[in-house]
Amino acid sequence: MSQTVDRALSILPLLAEGPASLADVATRLDVHKSTALRLLRTLHEHGMVYRQEDQRYRLGSRLFALAQEALENLDVRGIAHPHLLALNEKTGHTVHLAVYEDGEVIYIDKVDSRYPVRMYSRIGRPVAITVAAVAKLLLADLPESERRVLAENLQYPRYTAKSVTDAAAFLDELTRVRELGWASDLGGHEESINCVAAPIRGADGRVAAACSISAPNVVVTAEELLKLRPLILRTAEAISREMSGRPTSTEEETA
Repeated sequence: MSQTVDRALSILPLLAEGPASLADVATRLDVHKSTALRLLRTLHEHGMVYRQEDQRYRLGSRLFALAQEALENLDVRGIAHPHLLALNEKTGHTVHLAVYEDGEVIYIDKVDSRYPVRMYSRIGRPVAITVAAVAKLLLADLPESERRVLAENLQYPRYTAKSVTDAAAFLDELTRVRELGWASDLGGHEESINCVAAPIRGADGRVAAACSISAPNVVVTAEELLKLRPLILRTAEAISREMSGRPTSTEEETA
């Protein structure tokens, strides 16, 4: 990266801390005032910074507009799919991607297992919201008041003996998931199916989606599936990094 571009980009996180004068910018960048002024004028021309009446500079509206546009056009499925394929290739198990929309948790991607035994989940269909691992992660990230209202208005079908059957128990489970940073469904929806899920976070740190690996007991036991938790967590972190624009470890090493 050229020195000029590097310096110009360094101004943006500086102004994110609050308005700054020309002298402040020059000092922080360790450059002459004339150099800082030239960089600020260029950013101002493109709407990235704005000069206030007190002559201090702040972030410009164009920057926020671009950020909002980028978020709206972010394709979580497109970003995640190669990672889901890689996870499926490593484990052989069914991999799901889900998001929370309008009070439901929906599967938006799926990679089937390589085994003859297949799961009946479908892309575009809602999950069993009170037991599914991906649902627990997505709902656990909601504000407490919203979690409570949602939990109190849900129905709690007893799919199996391990299903959560009331709002209080469900809220306790969501609290536990928030603390752990991952979730599981060990026979809560179908006695023979186990699942482990990890959160995918956007640039704001919120859980934007969740991915999971699922397998029947005839293929692996619940204990064996849980041993894959580090792998699913690494996959979710890789997707999160790409979604939020954070560099991967390789990029960090070569930057």
